[in-house]
Amino acid sequence: MMTTFLVAVAGLALLAAYTRLRTGRITRRLTPDGAFATVDGVRLHYHFLPGGGEKPGAPMLVFLHGASGNAYDMRLAFEASFRGRVAALFVDRPGLGFSERGRAVHRSPDGQARLIAGLLEELRIDKAVVVGHSLAGAVTAALGLAAPDRVRGLAFLAPVTHVWPGGVTWYYTLAALPVVGWLFVRTLTLPVAERLAPAAMTNAFSPDPAPHGYARSIRLPLLFRPESFRANARHIHDLKGALTSQAPRYPGLTRPALVVTGTEDAVVWPSIHCEGLLTDLPDAELVVLDRAGHMLHHTHTQAIVTALDRLLLRVEADGREEMQDRPAALPQPA
Repeated sequence: MMTTFLVAVAGLALLAAYTRLRTGRITRRLTPDGAFATVDGVRLHYHFLPGGGEKPGAPMLVFLHGASGNAYDMRLAFEASFRGRVAALFVDRPGLGFSERGRAVHRSPDGQARLIAGLLEELRIDKAVVVGHSLAGAVTAALGLAAPDRVRGLAFLAPVTHVWPGGVTWYYTLAALPVVGWLFVRTLTLPVAERLAPAAMTNAFSPDPAPHGYARSIRLPLLFRPESFRANARHIHDLKGALTSQAPRYPGLTRPALVVTGTEDAVVWPSIHCEGLLTDLPDAELVVLDRAGHMLHHTHTQAIVTALDRLLLRVEADGREEMQDRPAALPQPA
C-alpha cells in the first residue's frame, strides 16, 4: 500500500514538474501583441482593427470567441473579410488568451459581459454589433441585456444560449472543483490536453477539416496553461446554471439579430439554442448552412460575412427609425 502511494506521489510530482516546465516555455514563446485595458480590476487583452470604408457613426463589429479558444480564433476567420471596410474589435474573454480571469463574479456570462461592456465604454465604442461563437453566444446575449444602448445588433454563431439536458464533460467538472481542480490542472491536464487536442479539433470542425496550421495560428497552447484551462472549465461548468436565470430575459433583446447554425453541428444542440433564440428574439434572422459543423465561421466564412453585412444594414436602418421616432425637441422659452 505504501509503495503504491509513493509511486502515485512520485508520478504526480513528475507531472507537476512537466506542467511547470511546459507552462514556462509557452509563456515565454507566446507573448501578447494586442493592447490592454483594465476594467473593474481585470486586465483585458484585445485587438482593434480600424475600418475606413464605413459611414461616419457606423457600428463596430465586436467579436467574442467560444470556449477553449481566444481572440485569435475569430481574427483568423474574419479579419481578412472586414479589414479596411468595417472597424472590428477582437477580445480575449476573461481568463483566456492574454486576459486576466478576474474574480468569481466575472465567470458567468453576465459577469464577462459587464467586463466587456466596460471595455467598450473605455474605448468609447458607442455602437457595437456583437458577434459571439458557441459559449460566447451566451455572453453576447448577456452583453445585449447589460448594455442595450451600446449594443445595436447581435450575431450568434453556432451558439449556446439556453439550458440543455445533461451536464458537461467530466474533466471540466473536475477542473472546476475548489481544491482537487487546482491539483488536477497542475498535473494532468496539460500533458493530456496536448495529446488529445488534434482529435478534439477534428470533432469540432467535422465534417470539414481544420484549416492548415490552425492550432499554431490561434496560439492553442495558451489554453493548456493551468490557470487558463481552469478558467475555461469554470466557464463551461457554470454555464448551465447561469442560463437558467438568463434565458428568460431574452425577449428583452429587441435589437436586430442574426442566428447562424450548421446542419452537421455535433457539439451544441441547434434544436435547443437556435430555435430558442428564434422564439425569444423579436427581430432575428436565421441562416442555416448545409453540411456545416460547429466551427462554421472558418469553414463557411463567406456565407457568414454576407449575413453579417446584411445585419449591419439592418442595424443602420433600425438606427434611422429610432431617430425618426424620437420626439422633436420643444422650443425653449426666450
